[in-house]
Amino acid sequence: MRCQPTQTPEDINIPALREKYRQERDKRVRADGQKQYVRPTGDAVGSYADDPHMPVAQREPISEDLDVLVLGGGWGGIMAAYHLTKAGVSNFRNVDTAGDFGGVWYWNRYPGIQCDNESYCYLPLLEEMGFMPSKKFADGWEIQQYARSIAEKFGFADKALFHTLIHTLRWDEKIKRWRVGTRRGDDIRARFVILACGVLNMPKLPSLEGIDQFKGKIFHSARWDYGYTGGGYGNPVLDKLADKRVAVVGTGATAIQAVPYLGKYAEQLYVVQRTPSSVDERPNPPTSSEFTESLKPGWQKERQENFHRAAMEGFRPGEPDLICDIWTEISRNFQAEMEAEGWPQLTMEQFMAKREVIDYRVMERLRRRVEAMVRDPATAESLKPYYRALCKRPLSSDEFYPTFNRPNVQLVDVSETKGVQRMTENGFIANGKEYKVDCMIFASGFEVTSDLERRWGMDVVEGRDGRSIYKHWSEGPKTLHGTMTHGFPNQFYIGYIQGGLNASVTEQFGQQGYHSAYIISEALKRGLKVVEPSQEAQDEYIRRFRELEIDYSEFQNTCPPGYFNNEGETKPKWALFAGWGPGWAAFRQMLADWRNKGDLEGLVVEK
Repeated sequence: MRCQPTQTPEDINIPALREKYRQERDKRVRADGQKQYVRPTGDAVGSYADDPHMPVAQREPISEDLDVLVLGGGWGGIMAAYHLTKAGVSNFRNVDTAGDFGGVWYWNRYPGIQCDNESYCYLPLLEEMGFMPSKKFADGWEIQQYARSIAEKFGFADKALFHTLIHTLRWDEKIKRWRVGTRRGDDIRARFVILACGVLNMPKLPSLEGIDQFKGKIFHSARWDYGYTGGGYGNPVLDKLADKRVAVVGTGATAIQAVPYLGKYAEQLYVVQRTPSSVDERPNPPTSSEFTESLKPGWQKERQENFHRAAMEGFRPGEPDLICDIWTEISRNFQAEMEAEGWPQLTMEQFMAKREVIDYRVMERLRRRVEAMVRDPATAESLKPYYRALCKRPLSSDEFYPTFNRPNVQLVDVSETKGVQRMTENGFIANGKEYKVDCMIFASGFEVTSDLERRWGMDVVEGRDGRSIYKHWSEGPKTLHGTMTHGFPNQFYIGYIQGGLNASVTEQFGQQGYHSAYIISEALKRGLKVVEPSQEAQDEYIRRFRELEIDYSEFQNTCPPGYFNNEGETKPKWALFAGWGPGWAAFRQMLADWRNKGDLEGLVVEK
């Protein structure tokens, strides 16, 4: 059955809502921007690099030469290692501070954790692995185990160095290699390095006065402490909270999954919110045999492309919506209107205006969903999202809103004060009132679009002549193909870095890994010690990228502060939506044409 458009309200006043959106944004923007957050370090919360999940196995320091070092064991690192293996490169290692593969799915083990876009698209290599997720939104433990299984199947699991933090990465011109220093005392000399540092890898905390004076328990949701809450990963019976007053700071993707469990078990739960999320229904049935048996070879690629068009570009005439959830609703409804009108030719301005109207109607539907599910009118009003659909990550849950009907759960809206004011020995101050709590859980997210040195966790990354990557990219990335940069030979990057933009992060990382593996394998086959973009080729790519780039600043400037716009910046240097203007397919074709020429155009090489 074809997925149908949704019924959305038409009795809305768009000019009034546009002004409401502006007011709600403006009251949340803070002058200190990204400085309002800090890394979770210190006696109160421990270090982001400490692993609460697995003991650190002792080992002797390693001194070795490698063809390739892959920094990261999350999806970026896994996909890079997979493509290196497929390209015939075997002398490499993954290195990660975690205790196993999985990245964000290793660290995050909070109660209720699931994929928040459908796992049939999100999990890579399903056909290659012969694997099918157990349900549309797979559980975190299943995703982490699947990530590990890819490394095992393709033979790079046992090569990895875990619980190993890289603190220095320096180019050694004498030996034409990267010297890699770790906190385990290793000295690794790698011909090539791939920096797959991740997007959701560096937790952050609000920079709160008094946090070190709080006498209760503090932890970040990405380092969940089941020893304190009770229960365990995959068994979220948080029975130790029965006599505890708990506050959770944040109402983003983590909180909407964890709050129902905290509300169920805690004596008292305070949910501290600056900006509400949009939260739709979450049908999540088990994967049926009928669905699995209906799939034909190539189904996942088709599904991923369908998802990308729905989330980023819009459906083609007659194209079915294979995903059929909150991520695709606007494109599905847009398609239905265009079909009813006979697919008229639209200018870009007309196209955007029509989508904007549909956006307002969908968001109004979601606001009315809050009214229907939350009994207290004041709480319901505070939970309503007043912004455009993609200003924040679209979320889904059937249990989040009903949790606020529990007598032991209270929403603490801190939008007027732009966050918690400070902490005390006994709790926290919000809106001039002290809330006494035994435990503060910060579901406050990660360093996603902030400055590079806040995200990567390495003290030193130096290329030729001691040039720091942090200074080199202080105003944003400067690359060839979003993959390499001049002055940093034999170094490759995976992430949202000046390249194509895909709706699925694993698909984007996979293509970056494929492109990097191609260049590395060709360099090794040709006996090249060094490959590096020329300044001229890099300048031309950047010029072309900026010439084609779609300017989303007007849209971003209507959004409330968050990681998409680096806490309200008008033109963030590391904006997630900065991509190759003609789109993902055009970007992939451009790179394929470059590879097919076979001459490594734009790269300076040394034998």
